[in-house]
Amino acid sequence: MARKTKAEAAQTRMQIIDAARKVFAERGVSRTTFDQISTVAGVSRGAIYWHFANKSELFFAMRDQVCLPLTDRIDASLLDSKIKDPLQGIMETLFEILSVLEEDEITRQTFEIMTLKCEYVDEFSAALDKVMKPGNEFMRKLVPAYGLAKQKNLLREELDPALLALGSYTFMHGLMRLWISDKENIVVRKKAKSLIEAHVNSCRK
Repeated sequence: MARKTKAEAAQTRMQIIDAARKVFAERGVSRTTFDQISTVAGVSRGAIYWHFANKSELFFAMRDQVCLPLTDRIDASLLDSKIKDPLQGIMETLFEILSVLEEDEITRQTFEIMTLKCEYVDEFSAALDKVMKPGNEFMRKLVPAYGLAKQKNLLREELDPALLALGSYTFMHGLMRLWISDKENIVVRKKAKSLIEAHVNSCRK
């Protein structure tokens, strides 16, 4: 019985996260209430509060549902010891991020909420650092990758690996935001892969 209860609790938690994502996407985070989420999830407000203390905690549970698997995929691509060309490895990693947005509706919708549907004010004013953390960790992982490219004499001599890592992080942050906004596939989505190639190859000797 205890095992069944734990499984049911996990299922209810997932229902709440899925419902929150749908309502956040439709109404924006600030205009969403637990009453609206409970209606879509088919659970009581009490059930939501049993799992999540507040909207911010629920928001980050939604974020972690997609960011943690994405981090694993990025690590597998970026840290692959079989890649002889570190710049190619970086390029493949940026392609992987783009592929996840293209292929996974939940990930795409979650990033849309995080970038376009959430105002980081009031109860979310202290959350921005936490939102930025995965991106900052990604940037730190890029530093040794660019450093290895420098060791292999693949970079132009004047370029600094740490600065390149920051540049790639800000480039992808902006590209993802524009890609998500380009729902009609008018400009950015058509050229996204070419933009990534140009970005990485611009530092190559």
